[in-house]
Amino acid sequence: MQKGHPGKIRILALLELLDQWTDEEHPLSAQELIAFLSEQGITAERKTIYRDISALRAHGIDILFTRKPKAGYFLAERRFELPEVRLLMDAVYAAPFLTQKKTGELLQKLSGLMSAGQAEETAGMPHINLRPKFKNEEIYYTIDAVSRAIAQKKKISFLYRHHVIRGNRMTRDEGRKFLVSPYALIWDSDKYYLAANYEKYGDISVYRLDRMRRAVLSAQDARPFCEVSEYRERFDAEDYAAKTFHLYHGDLQTVALRCSDSALELLLDKFGAGLRICTREDGLFDVKIQVYAGEGLVEWLLQYGDRICVLSPQALREQVCERIHRIEKQYGF
Repeated sequence: MQKGHPGKIRILALLELLDQWTDEEHPLSAQELIAFLSEQGITAERKTIYRDISALRAHGIDILFTRKPKAGYFLAERRFELPEVRLLMDAVYAAPFLTQKKTGELLQKLSGLMSAGQAEETAGMPHINLRPKFKNEEIYYTIDAVSRAIAQKKKISFLYRHHVIRGNRMTRDEGRKFLVSPYALIWDSDKYYLAANYEKYGDISVYRLDRMRRAVLSAQDARPFCEVSEYRERFDAEDYAAKTFHLYHGDLQTVALRCSDSALELLLDKFGAGLRICTREDGLFDVKIQVYAGEGLVEWLLQYGDRICVLSPQALREQVCERIHRIEKQYGF
């Protein structure tokens, strides 16, 4: 047993044992706790265990005694409940910008938020991810560098790479160097983006983090976002994501749509409960939304076919019609 403050060491070790090994289905008796402590070179008696548990309870630690499935103590309340940890683990599985290696490392850390029994049960549960994982092992360093740049209001430089075809082989190009003023990290459609201003232009651009390499914090001050966006007090990433489609930028416009009733859930998923219906008749309803009307909006509209139709502006109607004609031509109509 370590010298100095044996009582304090013992009670901390006891709390760690309860945290790591116990839950409602896996309690430990006083004798088992004594045995665990003994393996760490810490001596204890039953009265000592009871006294230490009483002290932990007095400090607000939720330790309960149960007789089923066997008599013993368990930690009843954790910082994260089991369903919360499972949700986090599923999110890690589903995030394609996390490589297989980083996915494994994160899952291992998340399993430490559960008891050993819960972690063992969770390890045997199937997790289905239909999306391939990307292979950029720099992703953690990129997120860290970008986060620090946003917090310190500094510019950040990086190489931005794309896939290209050379011969019959797909590969990545050498990358183009960017120096941008970063404003927000946005997770959209299972991809992680940086919303930023490229120094040559007066608007917002987005960059996928999995395509970024060699991200380096610059000593240059970032350009204020109020100079390149509608936001003044703070960069509203949630509002920006709601007004863009696949984070494609465009001109901010008021768009009128005529929608079938079957499209209501689709619109609510995108624009939230604040959506307002202008008119309603014969299974159709009209709405007006303020969005960035660009290529991303056209692609979003086309996927819903005749369920959503653009009423105005006329230029957007023509843009959608032109894309439909090009698709018809592609298929020989």
